[in-house]
Amino acid sequence: QVQVVESGGGLVQPGGSLILSCAASGFIFSNYGMSWYRQAPGKERELVAQISSRGVTTTYADSVKGRFTISRDNAKNTVVLQMNNLKPEDTAVYYCNRGWQWGTSGQGTQVTVSS
Repeated sequence: QVQVVESGGGLVQPGGSLILSCAASGFIFSNYGMSWYRQAPGKERELVAQISSRGVTTTYADSVKGRFTISRDNAKNTVVLQMNNLKPEDTAVYYCNRGWQWGTSGQGTQVTVSS
């Protein structure tokens, strides 16, 4: 069955870095764009970053532009979100999602940015 599994979250100090990974299975990974969403407590879900099926096109939310980088490895069916210069407002549950529209995602991984 279709599955996406996130990993790599944790607690980090402001200004620190984290790498989130997403392992996908059950579908032809190279046929799909992929995306990362996040949801903070009491806030709406937010699209963070997207990447096209071949990794040629990437887009980012203004709030993370210049700090986050999305990449993918179609040979390994993985998507990575490199997060640098993290801020407290980046605290959220981060979800890997198949496609660019919200629909098929994993259970999420918690990212907490706090001193």
